[in-house]
Amino acid sequence: MYKKCTLLLTGLFLATRFAQADPTETLPGDEAIRQQLAQPSLSCAAPALDLDGFSQEALSAFYRQLGDQRVWAVDARLEKLLEQLALLVDDGLDPARYQLATLRQLAADPASHPQRSACTDALATHAYLQALRHLAYGQLDPAQAEPLWRSPNSRAPAPPVLFPAFAATHLDDLPAAFAAARPDFEPYRALRSAHAALRQHPPRNWRHVPAGDLLRPGMADERVPLLERRLADEGYLTDKVRSGSGSDRQRYTPRLVGAMKRFQARHFLEDDGVVGPSTLTELNVSSAARLDQVRVNLERFRWLAREMEPTLLLVDIAGAQLTLFRDHQPLWQTRTQVGRPARPTPLLKSQITHLTLNPSWTIPPTILREDKLPKIQSNIGFLASQNLKVIDRQGNEVNPHSVDWHNPSGIMLRQDPGPHNPLGQIAIRFSNPFSVYLHDTPSQHLFAKETRTLSSGCVRVERAMQLTDLLLEGASPAERQRFEELLASGKTRNMNLPRPVPILLAYWTAQVDDSGQLTFRPDIYGHDEKILAALNASR
Repeated sequence: MYKKCTLLLTGLFLATRFAQADPTETLPGDEAIRQQLAQPSLSCAAPALDLDGFSQEALSAFYRQLGDQRVWAVDARLEKLLEQLALLVDDGLDPARYQLATLRQLAADPASHPQRSACTDALATHAYLQALRHLAYGQLDPAQAEPLWRSPNSRAPAPPVLFPAFAATHLDDLPAAFAAARPDFEPYRALRSAHAALRQHPPRNWRHVPAGDLLRPGMADERVPLLERRLADEGYLTDKVRSGSGSDRQRYTPRLVGAMKRFQARHFLEDDGVVGPSTLTELNVSSAARLDQVRVNLERFRWLAREMEPTLLLVDIAGAQLTLFRDHQPLWQTRTQVGRPARPTPLLKSQITHLTLNPSWTIPPTILREDKLPKIQSNIGFLASQNLKVIDRQGNEVNPHSVDWHNPSGIMLRQDPGPHNPLGQIAIRFSNPFSVYLHDTPSQHLFAKETRTLSSGCVRVERAMQLTDLLLEGASPAERQRFEELLASGKTRNMNLPRPVPILLAYWTAQVDDSGQLTFRPDIYGHDEKILAALNASR
């Protein structure tokens, strides 16, 4: 990580140093290059390529550093560039976006050798600079494609640099330049390798498995032969597919159930072997769509890599997991419960600043309106059964019988601390406009479910007290004792952390697990389609 940052910062320093040079200084160079740089488009591309201001500035800075000399007249250098552009497909980037076919055609034109046109040279340079920038920062602007709310006190990634100095100093080692631009992020490297393997050896296109009744182990169903073929096509069955027909062929045998459980586990489904609507949905995703899903998440990992910090609490929303990183290494991991699709957990970056011990729960307006109010209208005794108090905006308790529950206004519901409080013993707080936080929960049994989109937006944490202990690292013995005393009191109290801890709530739907297996998650919030459309539109 240090080596890569040094390379990129060196490039930024040299670019800044050059930008501050005397603009009147004359350098020996190629007048044709200077004339080309004065043009807003590259006419040798087919069709002509109009450059935005960012790209024009990058081109000019690159050539100024090299004395406005052509750099791709050397055949070996251009060939190396074409090789690296072709390899971008493994990163989920379309080489056609980087003028690969046009550059190959121009490179093969004898009329352009040995002194290729200034336009061809500039086109190759533009492709080079753009590829480096997209590898390092992503093809899309995440603020537009998948916005992440950021607190003012959280670290923002450095803005994109032009790369001219870095690119110029690596002209004689282009593979190293492309490798250095790629995220220094193990999840990205692993997913890139998986994408390359999937692209080079795609499974055959499988037939659609129709909907039907729940299929349980031991049952017979006319869809079983299709399911058997489907599981075999993707490698979940390694022995021969059964032949013949009749009831034996339609039996959902232990052999098929075991293969189905492996499929379900790889796709973050309940691995019970029961084939229902969720399992059928994932079974019927085509191999081409899976390849697109990996492309989308390679783009996300280019963004995510820039958000990582040495110490970070990372909430994987789609995977319903939480990982605490120290010194860029995973230190501790646990399961979570996240927002259901109707009330999604937001994407954000902030800093954990304090804890609430023995929290009371003030019910959010949406939950009050949609969940609690109908039950209160049906039976006002619901309030007492749930230990709920009615309070006004100033926090004063209100007699529930004085409230018009068909048109309530100016009141809130609060549940005092206790064993049935949905926030459990601890709430972990960080600044955000969504009123979300991490918290303990009495619903521990729900962590055993594979699908854990169960909350109203907040993140329920398994082993929340163990996480709290890790967040209190650096606290003095006196502070630790104070924490224990406040917790034992049963009263609601806040306690600051010894130091703020960065937290990132992020979303991705494909990754390589610790065993090297490519896994997929259901796109619970429907984000993938938007990013894929943007990637395809910007080709």
